[in-house]
Formats: sequence, C-alpha cells, structure tokens
Amino acid sequence: MFKKFFQKILHYFSQDIAIDLGTANSLVYVRGKGIVMCEPSVVAVNQKTGQILAIGDEAKKMVGRTPAYIVATRPLVKGVISDFEVTEQMLRYFIDKAQKEKFHFGIRPRVIIGIPWGVTEVEKKAVKDAARNAGAGRVFLIEEPMAAAIGARLPVQEAGGNFVVDIGGGTTEVAVISLGGIVIAKSLRIAGDKLNEDIVNFAHEEFKLLIGEQTAEEIKINIGSAYPLREKEKKTAPMRGRNLVTGLPEEITVTDEDIRRALEKSIKQIIGTIKITIEETPPELLADIMAKGIWLSGGGSQLRGLETLIAKETRIKTQVVEDPMTAVARGAGMVLENLDELAEVLVETEDLEPLK
Repeated sequence: MFKKFFQKILHYFSQDIAIDLGTANSLVYVRGKGIVMCEPSVVAVNQKTGQILAIGDEAKKMVGRTPAYIVATRPLVKGVISDFEVTEQMLRYFIDKAQKEKFHFGIRPRVIIGIPWGVTEVEKKAVKDAARNAGAGRVFLIEEPMAAAIGARLPVQEAGGNFVVDIGGGTTEVAVISLGGIVIAKSLRIAGDKLNEDIVNFAHEEFKLLIGEQTAEEIKINIGSAYPLREKEKKTAPMRGRNLVTGLPEEITVTDEDIRRALEKSIKQIIGTIKITIEETPPELLADIMAKGIWLSGGGSQLRGLETLIAKETRIKTQVVEDPMTAVARGAGMVLENLDELAEVLVETEDLEPLK
C-alpha cells in the first residue's frame, strides 16, 4: 500500500517526456503539456577542445558558417546513433530544457523515445543507454510508424489493417498495423535528406553549380513536388551557389519541373517500397486498407502532390495526417499519457509494471 502511494508521489513530481529523436529534427512532448520543443538534431562541436558550443536551432545557424575547427554535426544518421557521446549531450539538453519549468526534486523522468522500425538490438541499447546517461530514469522505445499511427488517431488496437508511411529525415517507414502490433513493415534509407542530396546533385550535373544542403532544402520546400502542378500553380525559385567552371558566385532560376526531375528516382523507390508492402499484406487486412486508405506522416510527406502520386500508383486513396511533422511525437505522448491502455504498443514491456 505504502509502495503504491510512494509511486504516485514520484509519478506526480516526475516530468515524464516523450521524444521523437529524428535524423533532421527532434520533438519533445511533456506529459500534461503536449509538444514543448521542436529543434534540429544538430550539435556544434569545437574539435580543438571537444566542447559542445550549441545544440538545436543555434547549432543549425552555424552550419556552413564556422571556422574549420568548429563542426556542426548530426549525431544521428538514417535514424540511428552514429555518435554516442554527442547524442547523449543532445538528449541531456532536451531533457533539461523540458524539465526546467517544474520542481522535480532530482527525480529522473520516465522517457519514451521513437525509433525506426527494424533497428538492431545493439542500436536499441545505444538509444536507451544514451537516454539514461543523459538523465532519464526508465526508458521505453516505440517504433515510429506505430507512434505516427497513434498520433493520427488510427484504431491501432482493433483487428483491422492500418497502413502508415512515415517519411522522416533519414528513413521512410512503411507499416501495416493491427491489434496493437506491426504486421508487416519496410524501412527505406531514402527520405528528406536524400531528396535534398538529389537537388544538390542535380544542380551539380545540370547547371555545374555547387549549392549547400540548406539551399537545397529551401528549394525543395518552396517549389518541390512529386506530381505535375496545374498551370496556375507552377512555381520558380532562385538557386544560388558557386559556378564550378568559373569559380564565381552565380544565381539561376529553377522551376518545379526541374526539381521534380531531380527527385523522381528517390520518389519512385519510396513508392516501390509501398507497393511491395501492399503485395505482402494479408488479404483480410488489405480489404481494410482499401476502405481506410494509406496515411502519410513525417516532414517528407508534405512534398506537394506526393499523396496524389501514391494514390495513382497504388489505386488506394491516400491522405496526409493532420500536422504530419508532429505525428510521431504526439503518438509517443499519447502512449505516455495512457500507459496502462497502450503498453502493448511499446517495443519492450517487461519493465512496465513499476509504471502503473
């Protein structure tokens, strides 16, 4: 009896957190408050001293604008940790910033972290260890497609198929979900970052122009599309960089059609993965999916006309979830708020008993 009462007291003072630890951006959800933070997954490090100079928004401002010994780096590549120590510092920054508004008396928060589907046991352990070292108490993992489906308020615990495509910065996750579990899933290392890279390569090959990744991303957001735009919607944008022949700065104007050609190969690969997943889906679940449709989430799902192209290629209605950028964080947060009801959707549940 006393133990349960003590746990309730700890539960009240604990600032429980859900984190969508993304390759490009990380979002933080605090229990009872909602999403309190959305910052780039970028860390600026002084390589002479090893000191971390900035994290998140401040670090992203430094990309491409620092002396050689200051490196603005992303500690996650394709959704998994590539630099353990820097990831730990980034998580510490997120956890400390999320807790600063509440007296927590040194109680370590419980943390749920979204991870890509299909990561190895070693990669799962790396995420949990980094979070614990950063100040978390109990750490639980949830697969990003599952979190996205919950964030979209799909009936994941019912006996019916839900088809989710989560296009993030480093990976595209395609999953069929039913009865609180992932029935079939595919993970593709092609997503927002690869689309930026495609634009950089296109500028190099087509115009002999060297542009930065941030420039490519801005062009993708401003005029990028997966499906031809109507005449009145057609767009152009300036592309500024260094001419590789003269070595001088140059500005050219590109059209939405140019950028669509740049992105075409990667978009085809994403749609190919969706088709393979559909082919492998059991017929009973496929009937549900044809009725409910395909749901897109993640920042990459906001590419103009992507849902139209997927619907045309698969013959299944396709729609983007409300506020796709935050779907994974909202879903992980909903699990945090309703752990008793949604415990089964977590990757591991053996340590869950003390949470109740």
